Amino acid sequence: MPFALPIRAFDLVGLGQNSVDYVAVAAMHPAPGSKQRLEQFACLPGGQVATAVVAAARLGWRTRYIGSFGDDAAGRLARESLTAEGVDHRASRTVPGAANRAAVILVDGRTGERTVLWHRDPALRLDPLDGATREAAASGRLLLVDCEDVAAATDAATAARHAAVPTIVDIEDVQPGTHALLQKIDVIISAEEFPSALTGHADLGRALEAIEREFHAALVCVTLGAEGSLARCGGREIRTAPFIVDCVDTTGAGDVFRGAFASGCLRWPEGDVETVLNYANAAAALSCRALGARGGLPSTGEIDRLLEMR
Repeated sequence: MPFALPIRAFDLVGLGQNSVDYVAVAAMHPAPGSKQRLEQFACLPGGQVATAVVAAARLGWRTRYIGSFGDDAAGRLARESLTAEGVDHRASRTVPGAANRAAVILVDGRTGERTVLWHRDPALRLDPLDGATREAAASGRLLLVDCEDVAAATDAATAARHAAVPTIVDIEDVQPGTHALLQKIDVIISAEEFPSALTGHADLGRALEAIEREFHAALVCVTLGAEGSLARCGGREIRTAPFIVDCVDTTGAGDVFRGAFASGCLRWPEGDVETVLNYANAAAALSCRALGARGGLPSTGEIDRLLEMR
């Protein structure tokens, strides 16, 4: 796969979602109408792209985040969490009168599996992008976007393509504009349900093959949680086995996978795709060791040690 990565001010730029997560751990998933005491409760920063760029920053890369914050206490927490990690967010905006994106995340204490309930003020919507924001989107060696604001993500990916910056998308669902966005993407990393929803093929392998053929992406990958990942690259299928860790909370594992995938591309620009996928899977597994999207973020040394055990 390897990319020719340009020289830029940042290694990874991410445009998309940030969130403040209210994480509640219960002994078991509640039945309707029931009551039970929470084992843990915490207010923590999260969000797909924001968590991915923080994961990359922890792994030593220069990162920039572009998105919208509310002007409330949650928005301040979201911004300050990025500042504390050394993530540049000067190209982001704070929306007067808007509440920051927030999620209530219920974690099953037995398995670490989570259920997410989220809310986003429509005023936080990014698109259309202005010229300065499009320029910021192309200021990294790699660009990561999500599908929260599809038109904005497409604008950013188009600007990156014009600047010869490889693009990665974190995508979960099919919506208007999805096909136009994917035409601008080099690496498609999706949630498990997306490939079949997009193509109509129930078999994941066939669905990934159809996506690779239609969009000519360098890599198409689906994250499978405890089952690892499945990818297609250059016409061949690559299954990456999972890493086993003591799971506390799976929140943000997919986001960490994407941040670590970008980090692996930066670390091994001439490396093989299997190495990068193993690195991303190991990072995602390690991120499940603690509460919240960023509580278990691993260091490079921790990922390398886990890889050495395989």
